Amino acid sequence: MWIMGLRLGIDLDGVVADFNRGWTQAYNAGFGATLSPEMVTTWDSPVELTHFADMPSFWNWARDHGGHSVFRHLEPYPTAVETLRGLNRAGHDIVIISAKPDWAVHDTLEWLADHRIPTREIHFTDAKHGIACDVYLDDAPDQVHRIAAARSAAAVVCRFVRPWNEPVDGAIDVHDWQEFDQVVREAASVLAG
Repeated sequence: MWIMGLRLGIDLDGVVADFNRGWTQAYNAGFGATLSPEMVTTWDSPVELTHFADMPSFWNWARDHGGHSVFRHLEPYPTAVETLRGLNRAGHDIVIISAKPDWAVHDTLEWLADHRIPTREIHFTDAKHGIACDVYLDDAPDQVHRIAAARSAAAVVCRFVRPWNEPVDGAIDVHDWQEFDQVVREAASVLAG
């Protein structure tokens, strides 16, 4: 049976790239702290765990680390890149949809190239719900809500379960890349009839 290729709308930070490991390591190196990624349990943890008074102060710090932003040297989550490559080999289009600040775009493009993420389509936007895809994967609480509310009836929305988000009506919970791979396979089979 032929399986139709799907458009997979994939978020980066907290999904493919381990943003919390990256920023906590940079913070520890710069300020002699002992933070770990496991300590990040809320969306505002960068303020709750550090000396920064607010998120704008945190982002101001994150934008310059030796000529690059904190986004430049993030590690991918285990099996993320391999799963994306497998999904692409299976005929699915990987559509990167990330809400990055302007100052992080070049570092993010370099990161995507370094890790050879199999994509021909990249969107830097906070309006992720406006990018038409068949399956979405995101971890940001507000983004999962907006995508689930705005998606077409045929689209599948996946919440990558993290400590900083909660279940969303209309979204499927996935806990790892293997589960996401299975969701895509099932969606493709349904469309193939």
